[in-house]
Amino acid sequence: MRILNIGSLNIDHVYSVENFVRPGETISSIDMKDFFGGKGLNQSIALARAGAKVYHAGKVGHDGKALIECLKENGVNTDYIFVAESLPTGHAIIQVDKKGQNCIIIYAGANGDISENDIDEILSNFDKGDLLLLQNEISNLEYAIKKAHSLGMQVALNPSPITRQLASSDALKYVDWFILNEIEGYEITGKKEGMEICHALKASYPDCRVVLTLGKKGCMYYDGKDCFSHGIYDVPVVDTTAAGDTFTGYFLACVSEGLSIEKGLELASKAASISVSRAGASPSIPDRNEVESFNNMQILN
Repeated sequence: MRILNIGSLNIDHVYSVENFVRPGETISSIDMKDFFGGKGLNQSIALARAGAKVYHAGKVGHDGKALIECLKENGVNTDYIFVAESLPTGHAIIQVDKKGQNCIIIYAGANGDISENDIDEILSNFDKGDLLLLQNEISNLEYAIKKAHSLGMQVALNPSPITRQLASSDALKYVDWFILNEIEGYEITGKKEGMEICHALKASYPDCRVVLTLGKKGCMYYDGKDCFSHGIYDVPVVDTTAAGDTFTGYFLACVSEGLSIEKGLELASKAASISVSRAGASPSIPDRNEVESFNNMQILN
């Protein structure tokens, strides 16, 4: 199985703050660093570091060629990344507080310039049985879901950031894997509890499988028959920016290997826990050997 990620490519401007800025307030940051990011880039790097064969497709501006090099250095195929010379690369402004929590503003830039023709060109290189991974940070997302389904590809969707348009889209019926958190689950289903979200998604989209992350309560999997859960690990929290992306990449890498769902949840949870103990987005993502060697991590629940 080949994994294609049509995903965002961003430059992250990360500001360390005592507390998040409030309406009408001006604050000073303690520190500021730039990182390569975007949910798409982070998830491709997580997939590659987990050992998967991954192709990244997307678009950068004239100022984003270093992002392509970053992916190449991490073992990601970049043959299907286009350059929009008239647009800037997408970027994010990220506040990280002293507890390691974050809030993020995203500007789409070239990520919002991916056309239906671009998607047709990209998908023409993939076949039935390959897996398409998507997030909600590119243009023409719904078209990509429908087109991939028509080609017989599996579709995995991390519906972040969630919008009303996506939450109510008829394209969701073509999603094979939902990998989402409680907030996204609530926006799609109107349910707040983990098992209720899973049941509601399965009722609306009978062919889907659900992987739900639950913050401090860990994660769970549900496919209408089997249900598995896994807790989080006891690590110091520095920056949660790429935790969900790390989890998504590792879980899908395990699926592509044919590992059990339980093993996938375990490795993805370990990788995400390691990532929150480090600063930055893609730099915080551990490689597979590191994750597998962390057998002394204490599980909290």
